[in-house]
Amino acid sequence: MIFQNENSFEVKEKIQKFQIAILPIGAVEAHGPHLPIGTDNYLAERLSERVAERTGAFILPTLPYGQVWSLKNFPGSINVSNESLISLLFDIGISLYEQGFKMFVIINGHLGNAVAMKEAARKLYSTYPDFRVLYLFYPGVKQVTEEVREVKSAHATYFHACEIETSYMLYLAPEYVDMARAITDIPNIPPSADIMPTPWEEFTKTAVLGDARAATAEKGEKIIEVAIENMIKLIEGAKNGIK
Repeated sequence: MIFQNENSFEVKEKIQKFQIAILPIGAVEAHGPHLPIGTDNYLAERLSERVAERTGAFILPTLPYGQVWSLKNFPGSINVSNESLISLLFDIGISLYEQGFKMFVIINGHLGNAVAMKEAARKLYSTYPDFRVLYLFYPGVKQVTEEVREVKSAHATYFHACEIETSYMLYLAPEYVDMARAITDIPNIPPSADIMPTPWEEFTKTAVLGDARAATAEKGEKIIEVAIENMIKLIEGAKNGIK
């Protein structure tokens, strides 16, 4: 259900009935020559649609800006500070609670938002302990990702415009992918990048961290379907105890 399509005369009763709000959150940032700068938004939106269909949740308007400090100097990237993002997520959560929602599910398409989402969830818990706040980023996909991956990852944690993320897009939003422009760029990411602030232009000129040419919709489907199943299980589990 699309929240912004509701009207104020009827929405209160629906909130009381369905109780769950899903917020897609992404980012605007460089994703190589073959993917749009809104990639993370498209992924978050398509994931949210599929999860909402099976949980009876409302889908809120997408929050399209994220913390992209590492890529903020690439053309097209728009960066929002963690502090701003925490405040915005917290304020949205407060409004949802006061409107009668019992659960706030943030479905994230951008790794850089993780810190802000967790901190906002903590603040909401401190304010309203009975308000369930979930922050989800492709949960439980490590094993299946390793099974479908053909090219070694450039980094143990990062995946970006590479075989994996491009496969996600080919499965969820293929109309935005130009595989004719896909490239291979497997940069040497220094260990210091894990312990020090490191703008990505120090180790990549393309913002691609892997072999985008190895991406397929079939790979994306295998991983994404596991993520969706895990999201649904986590949401259903969090319903326990809601009054």
